Amino acid sequence: MLLAALCCVGLLHPAFASAQMRIGFVNAERVTRESAPAVRAMKRLEKEFERRQSELKKLDASMQSLQAALEKNSSSMPDIERRGKEREFSDLSRDFQRKERALREDYAQRQNEELAGIQDLANRVIQQIAEREKFDLILQEAVYFSPNIDITEKVLKALSEAR
Repeated sequence: MLLAALCCVGLLHPAFASAQMRIGFVNAERVTRESAPAVRAMKRLEKEFERRQSELKKLDASMQSLQAALEKNSSSMPDIERRGKEREFSDLSRDFQRKERALREDYAQRQNEELAGIQDLANRVIQQIAEREKFDLILQEAVYFSPNIDITEKVLKALSEAR
């Protein structure tokens, strides 16, 4: 009876339990930043929003040009012309702010959609690695982890081969 109790206590001892447990760590930030699917997603996003960003740059250039002309010539312009130019500048500014806000919101939404897909794929790959290599636990967030348990490179490699 005493021997059985000692054996049970021995099984619960952390050193014994950790000797048999296989733990891994994956740096999720690196995966969403450096993995092949993440790089492809960022390129898709850049291409998708390229035209709208170009339009914003042109609108900004128009505003800057109009503002410079107003500052340079406002004292010599007739009042009615100056007010017209100021109204035009104000309209351009509002349009720019509206379009810029819409672009930011649309970009953030698309980026979140892409990241969700990357995270789903990464989780499937991590699970496959865990099952294949017989891991008991894989963490994605930790205050500290030993480089000995970091499997991020394996995950990045597997993701580069995944479609």
